[in-house]
Amino acid sequence: MIRPATAMVLAAGLGTRLRPLTLDRPKALVTVGGRPLIDHMLDRLVAAGVRRVVVNIHAFADQMESHLARRTDLEVVVSDERGGLLETAGGLKAARPLLGDEPILVTNIDSVWTERDEPVLDRLIGAWDPGRMDDLLMLVPTENSSGFDGPGDFFRAEDGRLTHRGDAPTAPLAYMGVHMMKPAIIDPWPDQPHGILGHWKAMCGPARLHGAVMDGFWMHVGDPAAREAAEARLAVRA
Repeated sequence: MIRPATAMVLAAGLGTRLRPLTLDRPKALVTVGGRPLIDHMLDRLVAAGVRRVVVNIHAFADQMESHLARRTDLEVVVSDERGGLLETAGGLKAARPLLGDEPILVTNIDSVWTERDEPVLDRLIGAWDPGRMDDLLMLVPTENSSGFDGPGDFFRAEDGRLTHRGDAPTAPLAYMGVHMMKPAIIDPWPDQPHGILGHWKAMCGPARLHGAVMDGFWMHVGDPAAREAAEARLAVRA
């Protein structure tokens, strides 16, 4: 098992759908279950063995730097996007010199989840096979989620290969905000703001995009109602 030592947390977004909660703070510092979203994620990463994390910042960047400086359980490196938002793939491209060449974990900031027997990140790491894949997404059955109102993202073959939903009205699995990838695949990406979905679709053709399915419940904290739903579920689990 290749256990990544480095992760990137995508935390630069404006969090406009979470307003008014993000009028005075970045989305990453909105609290759920008594902890800021970014600390939920950093705690999960530390438990999975990550020792170094790259965090991109933009909105309320000074607040983010001050908060991150309090973490003493792992090395935190900032990828500064004060000059302009770069979106998911653009943010990874800008941070590429900081990521090294070994496989890394990449996470969104608005995902919280509960687990059953196996930690979600351990399941993702355990499914990694660099000979067959360049990127491995953690997925969840749409019925095992809250705060997600989309039609689903992917179909998954028995061997883990993914096909994007495309023109299909629905797909059974949603991307839940965590993936494991080879940093080298970022190298040819353009130095401009853009999302990662187009790259994932391109990987589907040669079957280099794979997926693992989590055993647990995913909460997408995308708006105030979704945050309230996550708070209620975490309170029941406490």
